[in-house]
Amino acid sequence: MNFPDRQVNETRLRVRYAETDQMGIVYHSNHFIWFEIGRVELMRQLGFSYREMEKQDERCVAVVEAKCRYRAPARYDEEILVRTQLLNVKESVIHFGYELLRAQDGTLIAEGETTHIVTDLNMKVAALPERYLEKFRAAAGKDSSAVQTGN
Repeated sequence: MNFPDRQVNETRLRVRYAETDQMGIVYHSNHFIWFEIGRVELMRQLGFSYREMEKQDERCVAVVEAKCRYRAPARYDEEILVRTQLLNVKESVIHFGYELLRAQDGTLIAEGETTHIVTDLNMKVAALPERYLEKFRAAAGKDSSAVQTGN
C-alpha cells in the first residue's frame, strides 16, 4: 500500500500488557485504536488537529467503514510502527490506509482502511472546510479523487 506521491505518517508505539489476550497476543480490536492514533498524528503532521476541526470549524470525521487484514501476531512490549496515509479525499468523504509493522524486523502485522464522512456537530453530512481539504488532497497525492487501494 505504498504510493510514492502520498504523504505518509509514521508513528511508533509499544504494545502494552493490557492490549494482549490470554495467549499474549494483541487483541484484534486494538488494531483499530492504533489506526486512530496514526490518523490523528497524520492530521498533526499536516498542520492541524482533529480537536481544532471540531472546535473551530464544527466538523467531525465519523467512521462509516473499517477493515483490517491480520497478517502476523504482535506481542507484549514489541514496538509497532503505524504507517498512515490518505487514499482518497472528497468534499465530505475521507479514506485512510494503514500498515502496522513490527519495528524490529519490518514484519507486516496488519493492514487496513477506514472510510469517514465529514459531518457538522448535528451529525449531518457537511463539506470539509477548504483549508483542510487542500491539505488532505496535497497529502493524498496528485490524483486524490480516484480511489486507489493496496488490495
